[in-house]
Amino acid sequence: QVQLVESGGGLVQPGGSLRLSCAASGTIFSIGDMGWYRQAPGKEREQVARIYSDSSVAYEDFVKGRFTLFRDNAKNSVYLQMNNLKPEDTAVYYCYADIQTTLAPRYYDYWGQGTQVTVSS
Repeated sequence: QVQLVESGGGLVQPGGSLRLSCAASGTIFSIGDMGWYRQAPGKEREQVARIYSDSSVAYEDFVKGRFTLFRDNAKNSVYLQMNNLKPEDTAVYYCYADIQTTLAPRYYDYWGQGTQVTVSS
């Protein structure tokens, strides 16, 4: 009923940039918070940044000043601009969204399939 499709991952050198995109589609009535998590090999999944329905943003300390999160409500999309990437940013990045569908009165979390980001020289 609802799908989140990510794109934009890849291999980049330290100091480089990437932009991740995530588009939600399906029987969507309303979208609340959106954002990104990441999971590095051997580590737990961790939040990267969250954007609220009023477009205010919360960033984890390890990405402040380097990553920018923004959304396009008309396109049901969220974007993560990643600058000055570091090897420790290497991970699978997952987008998520709190979505109310046309079939249910409450919000549920939906997740994308993940996109690999590798930062290496």
